[in-house]
Amino acid sequence: MRFRFLSLLVVCALHLGAQTRRTPSHPVVLISIDGLKPEYVIGADEYGLKIPNLRALVERGAHASAVVGVVPTVTYPSHTTLVTGVSPARHGVLSNTTFDPLAKNQEGWYWYASDIRVPTLWDEVMKSGRTTGNVHWPVTVGANITWNLPQYWRTGEDDDRKLQRALSTPGLYDAMEHEVGVPYALGFDETVESDELRVRFATRMMESRHPALMLAYFTSLDTEEHHSGPFSPAALATLERIDAIVGAMIASAQRAYGDSAVIAVVSDHGFERTTKNVNLVYALRSAGLMTFPQGVYDKPSSWRAAVWADGGSAAIVLKDPADGETRDNVGSLLRSIAADSANGIDRVIDAAELRRRGGFTGAAYLVSLKPGYAIGNDARGPLIVSKPVGGTHGYLPDAPAMRASFFIAGPGIPRGRDLGVIDQRAIAPTLAKVLGVRLPSAEVAGLLP
Repeated sequence: MRFRFLSLLVVCALHLGAQTRRTPSHPVVLISIDGLKPEYVIGADEYGLKIPNLRALVERGAHASAVVGVVPTVTYPSHTTLVTGVSPARHGVLSNTTFDPLAKNQEGWYWYASDIRVPTLWDEVMKSGRTTGNVHWPVTVGANITWNLPQYWRTGEDDDRKLQRALSTPGLYDAMEHEVGVPYALGFDETVESDELRVRFATRMMESRHPALMLAYFTSLDTEEHHSGPFSPAALATLERIDAIVGAMIASAQRAYGDSAVIAVVSDHGFERTTKNVNLVYALRSAGLMTFPQGVYDKPSSWRAAVWADGGSAAIVLKDPADGETRDNVGSLLRSIAADSANGIDRVIDAAELRRRGGFTGAAYLVSLKPGYAIGNDARGPLIVSKPVGGTHGYLPDAPAMRASFFIAGPGIPRGRDLGVIDQRAIAPTLAKVLGVRLPSAEVAGLLP
């Protein structure tokens, strides 16, 4: 009887091992276009856009009509969700910039992969014994990536090149500059010309090193939308140049992997046109909740409550989370401001709802603004200030203007399939299945059967 039981265990183990070996997998080329609203591609004719490469992905693969993002709808938390399948409260990248109420961190961002508290796609691919590559993907300094050119900057001066070289995979920066024949773009440079330079490094990395997972991030559409607003003539022209970048990535994937690669194009958030700033820091200063030295308005000397701004929303953090009196005073202040519709506040969310939405752990409140308004940072005031037409994001993800994009094509992907409105957290487990790995921490199921 014992022999039969052991034999059964051996047979089961062999069967499971065979299943594991037969798990289908394909290389994945993951391209992020920061700020790409789905309407740009799905409604390209309406805007007169010439974007043949993005439109071809829609025709020969599957796409989401819209992607509902996370709290907040900004670049770094969203990109981390795209490779983990979990919300910011769980993966640990809560905003673009770290919370810095006394402005001591010199506008430091969440650059470091050590802040990510759950497994990523690159972690799982590396565990499977395959290689990974990255050009400029956010939150990848120190990441477990074989060939890594992470996004990082400090001053935007040439000394940043030394930083980039030091933070990249040892020897990679110099080797790739030699192979490509031009200097790599500075991390601070987010022009379309810098994107056109970075794609040369991404295509070279694919064709010479053949990573199973290739990540590439392009920033210039977001930069232009901040400057002139979504759907502006300049934004449309920028997207047409980015479409050529997508075409270069697809052609390079064909050369590197033949017909076996799956191409996925994602974005992190949508965009909203803005014309006014809401200076919540002025409201906190006026209420005595922040103190500034005489004549100084950019660095407070003390605080009981502070603003953690993210474009169309801001978390309000208490110095002492257990200070119930300050919490009540801040809540009363925010509700009084929101009571006047001219102040641009859409909703004030408390800590309990923030926890349910998976964002800003530790914050007492989140202030989400109405379309057209953005969080300002002028402690001198007034509360509401008109500004030149531009654009921003960071509003609550249920705002239609914040919807992001997802396009995927390649072996095993249904042609012409509209996936409807999807959860941003579903993208990582979908790509994990294509790669033949699992993301057990993902909060929702993938999109492939």
